[in-house]
Amino acid sequence: MPEAPRGRGTALNPTNRFEELAYEWEESADPAERPAPKTRFFRDASKSILVRNDSPDIPFTWSLNPYRGCEHGCVYCLAGDTAILMADGSTRELAALRVGDEVIGTVKRGHYRRYAKTKVLAHWSTTKPAYRVILEDGTELITGGDHRFLTERGWKHVAQHGSARRPHLTVNNKLMGFGLVRAEAPDGGSEAYRKGYLCGIIRGDGHLGFYPYQREGRTNGNQYRFRLAMIDADALSRAGNYLREFGVETKAFLFQAARVDRQEMRAIRVSSRAAFLRIREIIAWPSSGHPEWSRGYLAGLFDAEGSYLNGTIRISNSDEEILKRAAGCLTEMGFDFVRESPKRLKGKAVHYLRVRGGLAEHLRFFRLTGPIIARKRDIAGQAVKSSARLGVAAIEPLGRDLTLWDISTGTEDFIANGVVSHNCYARPYHEYLGLSSGLDFETMIFVKEDAPQLLAAELAKKSWEPETIALGGVTDCYQPIERKLKVTRGCLEVMADARQPCGLVTKNALVTRDIDVFQELTRHAGVRVMMSLTTLDAELARRMEPRASAPSARLAAMKELTKAGVQVGVMTAPMILGLNDHEMPALLEAAADAGATMAGYVPLRLPHQLGPLFDDWLANNYPDRRAKVLNQIKSMRGGELNDPRFGTRMRGEGIFAEHLSKLFALTCARLGLNRRSQPPLERGNFRRPLGDQLRLI
Repeated sequence: MPEAPRGRGTALNPTNRFEELAYEWEESADPAERPAPKTRFFRDASKSILVRNDSPDIPFTWSLNPYRGCEHGCVYCLAGDTAILMADGSTRELAALRVGDEVIGTVKRGHYRRYAKTKVLAHWSTTKPAYRVILEDGTELITGGDHRFLTERGWKHVAQHGSARRPHLTVNNKLMGFGLVRAEAPDGGSEAYRKGYLCGIIRGDGHLGFYPYQREGRTNGNQYRFRLAMIDADALSRAGNYLREFGVETKAFLFQAARVDRQEMRAIRVSSRAAFLRIREIIAWPSSGHPEWSRGYLAGLFDAEGSYLNGTIRISNSDEEILKRAAGCLTEMGFDFVRESPKRLKGKAVHYLRVRGGLAEHLRFFRLTGPIIARKRDIAGQAVKSSARLGVAAIEPLGRDLTLWDISTGTEDFIANGVVSHNCYARPYHEYLGLSSGLDFETMIFVKEDAPQLLAAELAKKSWEPETIALGGVTDCYQPIERKLKVTRGCLEVMADARQPCGLVTKNALVTRDIDVFQELTRHAGVRVMMSLTTLDAELARRMEPRASAPSARLAAMKELTKAGVQVGVMTAPMILGLNDHEMPALLEAAADAGATMAGYVPLRLPHQLGPLFDDWLANNYPDRRAKVLNQIKSMRGGELNDPRFGTRMRGEGIFAEHLSKLFALTCARLGLNRRSQPPLERGNFRRPLGDQLRLI
């Protein structure tokens, strides 16, 4: 990982796509403390301002965030044509993915990592130096140096950066997955494919016959019948459409109603002699082979009589000619298969053709033939293991920048060219804006410039009840640009005028600028200011929070607020085991001396993509403590870096979590924190905003 620029928490700097929205502003500060990358601010056009919280772990119901992104600096990609495995077994180019698409990722269950369906949560591109990773089977991956792949020895970055010690790929590594599936999709629009599909699905699961019917007075009483009944609507619809393209119009009807013990089954049918003869002509065995007919035949037969259970493809039938043709098509396409022993079914001997070769061959079968029933192409639950030749043969820097793409998924990974690839490093919230987690999060700040007006409109609604509003529930409401824009101050003034109780957490001493508004709130409604204090070590603070106020400045701000009669508390968060947890007693004591009467703490939690980002930060700043810190975090989170469950995510579990909890409780008891009488936040004085004109009356 390249060394972070001075005054920033991360070194990554993806491209900005929204410059036309930027504010032009240079912060006046000591040049020695100015960061090298320039911060840009963008107008947030959101039309809402209050966010309702339903989590039982958060002590407030409503929050207001004037800014998205954070300058305080508290502590990503692949080529667009990379084939991404979709949930239905097909592939799509990475650049063509969209938010909400369902893809395949992996989850760890027991001793194995297994394939699982997941959704694309975010999708974007960036321009950065590119590398080529070549595998033993010839697969090539064009990627960024920071991207990570799953190897037999865990997650590893593509390349080492500078002197930072982080796991990176070497030619001794083998990637995990099944390998690139080299197969062309069938030409579904060709006549040969459509005839093959209809032959397979109708011979496999349809009924086609005629019955002599003689009756006095009629010259021809024969009855002609075609019927295809299926549970899966997609296959039935495809068959009906293909028949229509050959001039056969079918009638749809309900064949079997759903019951507790069976699913609904719909069907299509015809009863005219001309349609019957045309269908018989369409599904006739061809006199000579055709690749597209073979693909269509296997697809139709698989949709009708195939199954894919426990990682095994089987095609069954009792008709020897049907099985013989299927075997010939499989051989023609180079598949290894066996004919399994028959079993009796209603007096008939049913035989099975089982396709061998593992997941890679199964996906090749689906790709080459194109069956349509999605449930029969589901690989979820299969273990991530194969004998594919996925050893790393070479890693080559291309020597130029390329446009690369990345996605964020629910499982934090996806399958790219047949290997397991990690998500982006995006911090939550910013990734949904199409931006990355690195310098984007720290240098691209979105400002809700009209937040005070939006807040006043919310408070003026008759439906609003004056519950406490928390400012900055996601991002510190005192960003450096707040000195100029005064958006947070405007929101505070609206609440003071409406006598609306509020609270906030910040790590910026700029909070003292608004003491006059806090005093007004204290007189009529109440306000609680919590100062975030993570360390008293100036060097650790500089690395953890390079753009935030120094610890001494935060303590001084707490004293000034206390002197002005404002309720002050301290939030020792995050507590990072092996890094700053030993400072908890000293932090609480210093805060109490500065006037704090309330205290709280939160152990570090790394949801979504924050884990890899924090891992890189440790490798760059504290490589000697990296393993210890990560292991202790995992010990509190059930062996993972994050436990999303309500009730435990804000405190953790296990011996370290219990120790931290007891240490906090004993220290607070000794210092009198959380026990002194706190004046309640008053809701009875609330007055609904009436607008500027009515206020003057």
